[in-house]
Formats: sequence, structure tokens, C-alpha cells
Amino acid sequence: MIVAPVVADRETLQDFIDSLRDYAPGIEGDIAHLRSTPADRGAIGSLFRALHSIKGDATICRLDLAVAIVHPVESVLDRVRQGELPFSEQIAEVILLTIDRLELAMAGLSAGDRLDGLHLVSLVEGLERLASAPTGQFEDCVAEVIEAVTGFRPVSATAVSTRREAPGLRSTANSPTDDDLRFFHTLADQFEARSPIFKGRTLRLLRLALETNRLAGETIDPLQLEAAVYMHDIGMMFLPESAWLKTSALTAEEKAMLRTHPAYAAGLLARMSGWAGAAEMVAQHHETPDGKGYPAAHKAAQICPGAKLLAIVDAYEAVMLKHGSHGRTRSLLRAIAEINACDTQFAPEWIEPFNRVIRRAADAR
Repeated sequence: MIVAPVVADRETLQDFIDSLRDYAPGIEGDIAHLRSTPADRGAIGSLFRALHSIKGDATICRLDLAVAIVHPVESVLDRVRQGELPFSEQIAEVILLTIDRLELAMAGLSAGDRLDGLHLVSLVEGLERLASAPTGQFEDCVAEVIEAVTGFRPVSATAVSTRREAPGLRSTANSPTDDDLRFFHTLADQFEARSPIFKGRTLRLLRLALETNRLAGETIDPLQLEAAVYMHDIGMMFLPESAWLKTSALTAEEKAMLRTHPAYAAGLLARMSGWAGAAEMVAQHHETPDGKGYPAAHKAAQICPGAKLLAIVDAYEAVMLKHGSHGRTRSLLRAIAEINACDTQFAPEWIEPFNRVIRRAADAR
């Protein structure tokens, strides 16, 4: 059931995915409210009913995997509802992680993808232990579940700190290279200015990319990597803002349009002396090792290391942004779990040093 889930009816699977999408905002809203008012019985009841309804829908749709995932966390919340456990940050985190993992599992089933990277067995077994864990041991059990699934202990960190000047930035040098980098940085600032949700994005990406590269022995030229971070999405500004700032689902035409954006920025870099490495990274940063990326459907061996790293940090930022825009309190745990679950989308040789950077950031908070 968990190791080899079966989809009896693909139409009912899509119905369940649609209903899960409808429940998610309410769940997130209840959890956000309970984080500030943990004793609110009405919100606890609303959250329990949502989970119970999801399990009921999964049963009707004959999705045994979804039932197995939701049932134990519903039991945990029933203990909260009965007054046996207080609603806590740990419970909020494990519920959100469970819903995220359920969404990923259902999307994977729909796409016919392997689910190995989701660690569903560890999740379900851990949740089942939580359902009956003694009150005094509950927080430790939560930490064990989250660590088993994500590789991280629960933390409150939301992102890599950007209070210090990001590594790689230069404010006084006037060499041609530094002049170019300042120009690229200026363009990145213009991109950020297109929407308040992008504020601080460039420095977050830059710190993650440079620190991950440093931990991996700087196998990528740091200057080329820095330029690629600044420029990788600049091509978006050559497209209608109505498409790339759109919050609703994209049409097929809009998706095709957005897939052209790497070529614009890569073309600019390729026409400037000394930035061929950055141009290659930018051109390939949406390629994936399984060959399902774009624009050239390259496979792992054809993708340059800088593009592989840039893909990871860019996706991490996108996941954090997705959680924020959907009303979820940003969670490093859930974001890194989602990145690690995509075992065919990202290069495994970069996941390990990236995880170390995130873990270091979490430990420092």
C-alpha cells in the first residue's frame, strides 16, 4: 500500500487531488490561527474536521495510501481535541509536513513518478508512533518523525539569514569584472522591484549558491556563479508581466512563453566578454537530470555543474515563495523536504552540500 501504491481509478485520483487543494487553505488558516491562539477549540475542531474529511474522501476514492498518511495525524489531533495534548508548534509543523507530503505523493501518482524520495514509510510509521506516544515523550517523537522524513530536526528558521553582506558582492573594486557584476546586480534589483514578494530574493539565492559551492570545494567558478544568480531570471522582463507575475494557473501558451526566458539572459551574457560560463548556467538552469527539463531536454551528463546547483537554490526559493503566497508560515523543514523528495529533478551530488548549508543555517538560528 505504501511501498507500491495502486491507483484504482485515475479520474477519482484527480477528484481527490482537487478536493485536497480546496482543503489546504483552510487547514493552513486554522494552523496559523492556532499558532497564536493554541487553545481555540473552534479552530481545533475545524482542523480536525478537515483532516477527517480528507480521509473520508480518500476512502471513497479508494486511495489507501492517502488514508494511511492522514489517519494517524488525525488521531494526533483528536488527542488535542480531547485535551490530552496541547496544540503546539511541533504539532503544527508535523501536520503541515504531512499535508505537503500527501500533496506530493498524489501528484507523483498522477504523473506516474516513483515515490521513493518521499520517505512515506518513515512518515506513516512515525505518525503511527505519534498517535499513541506518551505525553512526556511527544515532542521528542515529533522531532524523530520530522528528522526521519526530512533529515532535519524541527527549527523555527525561515530562510538563510541575509543580514550580513552577501558573499561575492563588491562595493569598492572597479575592475571590468566587478563593473559587470554590479551591472548584473542592478538588473536583478530591477527584477525584484516588479513584485514585493521578490524582496531579498537575489541575496538569498546568492548566499545559498556560493556557500553550497564553497562546501563542495568551489568546483564552480564563483564569479561565473554569482553572475548566473543575478541574471538567470532577467529574461522574464522581456515577457509580458501578465504571464510571469500571474498567480492563477498558466495556460499552455503562457507556459510555452515562460520557457523562453533562459535564452534571453543567456544570450546577453554570451555577447559579453568573459561570461561564457555564466551564460551556460543560465541557459541550462531549468534542465533536469531525467531529461524532462527545458529548453533542450538535456540529461544529467549534458548539464553543467553550475546549472545543476542553480536549479536547486532557485527551486528552494520557489517552494518558500509558494508556501508564503498560499498563506503558510514559511517553513525551512517543509521546503527542504520537498526539494529532497524530487530525486529525479535535481542532481544528487549537489543535494548533500546544499543540505549541509541549510542545516548550518538552521542550527545558527
